[in-house]
Amino acid sequence: MQRFFQKGGSELASAVRGFLDSISSVRIIAAGTPCAAKGAAQSMFLDIKDLAVRKARIHKIYPPGTIDYHSDEFHQVEPLEVRATAELVDDQIHIFGDLHTRLEMVCARCLETVTEEISRDFDLYYRPLKTLTKAEEMKIDDEEAEVAFFDGEGLFLADVLAEQVNLAIPMKVICRSDCRGLCPHCGSNLNHEECHCQTQAIDPRLAPLARVKQVWFKKQ
Repeated sequence: MQRFFQKGGSELASAVRGFLDSISSVRIIAAGTPCAAKGAAQSMFLDIKDLAVRKARIHKIYPPGTIDYHSDEFHQVEPLEVRATAELVDDQIHIFGDLHTRLEMVCARCLETVTEEISRDFDLYYRPLKTLTKAEEMKIDDEEAEVAFFDGEGLFLADVLAEQVNLAIPMKVICRSDCRGLCPHCGSNLNHEECHCQTQAIDPRLAPLARVKQVWFKKQ
């Protein structure tokens, strides 16, 4: 290809480079169309060889079920849309952009279904795992543990998004601010019905046992 550029002249070389750029853009956009299988979703691979030539501009939509979040605590109920740019900076994959979707999870008090809107901006660097020396590995502390790595020739965009969605989930989801939760005695949802359990003052020494009982009811 280099010999072709040399023989064809600068104008022809520019035209060919523009054609190659257009092919790359089409490939990225085509890979970002909605898909129905997790295998297809994983096909968006950020290859360091490609990123060394040109940055990738991404607009991709993942329908529910196409990303594995490695969690059964929530379910994606609307398409996840991501707009991002990926580039290679000093042998590191730099990817930045934003994502948006809606997740279904359960209220921490009454265990009713809650739909939560998730929007998140991200600006991430992934360092090649092979550059991590044994000495550096020994020095990694809690703060440095946030540094991300990739192994091999790149990483899957779906893996990046799964991590970011998990980080965007609130620590505690409540269906409404005045949620009354479950009765600690019979497990009734106090938002919908009044239970007939006798309310008695609890011996402070037995309070830990009452909390354990309440947690048990929530898991049933």
